[in-house]
Amino acid sequence: MQDVLGEEAARGLGRLCKLPVQDAITSAPSNPGLERIEARFAGDAYDLHRHDTYAIGVTLHGVQTFWYRGERRHSMPGNIIVIHPDEMHDGAAGTDDGLRYRMLYLEPALALQSLGDRQGALPFVNDPVIADPALQGALAAALGNLDEELDELLVDDVVSQLTLGLARHARQHGRPLSAPAIRQTELARDYLEEHALRLVRSGELEAVSGLDRYALSRHFRTLYATSPHRFLLMRRLQRAREMIKTGEPLAGIAVETGFNDQSHLNRQFKKAFGMTPGRWAALIGVEPPRDLSITHP
Repeated sequence: MQDVLGEEAARGLGRLCKLPVQDAITSAPSNPGLERIEARFAGDAYDLHRHDTYAIGVTLHGVQTFWYRGERRHSMPGNIIVIHPDEMHDGAAGTDDGLRYRMLYLEPALALQSLGDRQGALPFVNDPVIADPALQGALAAALGNLDEELDELLVDDVVSQLTLGLARHARQHGRPLSAPAIRQTELARDYLEEHALRLVRSGELEAVSGLDRYALSRHFRTLYATSPHRFLLMRRLQRAREMIKTGEPLAGIAVETGFNDQSHLNRQFKKAFGMTPGRWAALIGVEPPRDLSITHP
């Protein structure tokens, strides 16, 4: 399942595999309106119950089976599960191999806020087990590393992409961008570029653009085929590449370009460019500094 949730998720699954063979739930740092978990079960997991949030997740291992709207459903590894708020369901491993999955719980109020004036009701997805690369990408961004808290811009984009995906499967569609919306989105992009090497808060972009954070996330993807979070990250990584050309120590580059530490920069660099900073330095003929080891992807 490395293709589903990425390298960081694979490491997380590796850690979970080292636990005793027993049922377990691991919670990630939460964000307002959004909770994330990883769960592992053998046999029955949950009795019939219902909660007031969307449950949106991905099956990682085994067969995930649950009773939902009068039918027994089955999800295989890589499938996406969407359970509507207040719908009765249970949960269990469908085979003796056990079950492992990751799930996020999205508050309906946040989903409606994200969708804005596109509709006045929550999207209802009739089929709770689906295959959708776009939704899978949004889930990967949210569930790929449960050890780290999600920053505001990433949460905005994840919520936006998830709710748009739900609306798409519910056959509810939006409208094209207006000229004012295009200009507002351009203002946000210019601001991100100007302040790329520091943490930019969602409220700043709302103030600069005049758009709420979810509308901005939707418009940004329409215009630039990426999210504000990703755009900011790539500006930082581009700056890091320029600094690597000069042979500066990677730890210092990480701090100056707004990453948590050298390890954080290494992970993001490889995810963006398909190789480590050291490997990239070697390929362009730069002598790597002492702390910039050359490793192959």
